[in-house]
Amino acid sequence: MKNIFLDTNIIIDLLAKREPFNQAALKLFSLADRGKLILFTSALSIANVSFVLQKQKSPEDTKQILRKLNLLVKILSIDEKIINLALNDDEFNDFEDGLQYYSALENEIDIIVTRNLKDFTNSKLPVMTADQLNSTIE
Repeated sequence: MKNIFLDTNIIIDLLAKREPFNQAALKLFSLADRGKLILFTSALSIANVSFVLQKQKSPEDTKQILRKLNLLVKILSIDEKIINLALNDDEFNDFEDGLQYYSALENEIDIIVTRNLKDFTNSKLPVMTADQLNSTIE
């Protein structure tokens, strides 16, 4: 079973029902629910998802959605080591992407799933879109 790191955009695609991307995200969560994948994300992603969802929903509805998400996704912490790795890596123009990458790398994740492949061009880990990963598992 593969350990899959979900970038923030994949989770938002699902929870905010962003078309046409939400179907591929939904399929990943369905695979995890059936025990074919183990999904991970960072604590930063949870905060970012909360911020986006609260623009559409009440704070209590947002928390309820995040509670359900927490049942299917393991949340990785971001510590000083990960922050320092991201701060000192000039390959990542976006600090947030660096945090996501090092969170995945330090936790021995197999694949990063994102909609923005170009953000992880120098990754030592395989990086795929949700559609690409779904096609390898079917």
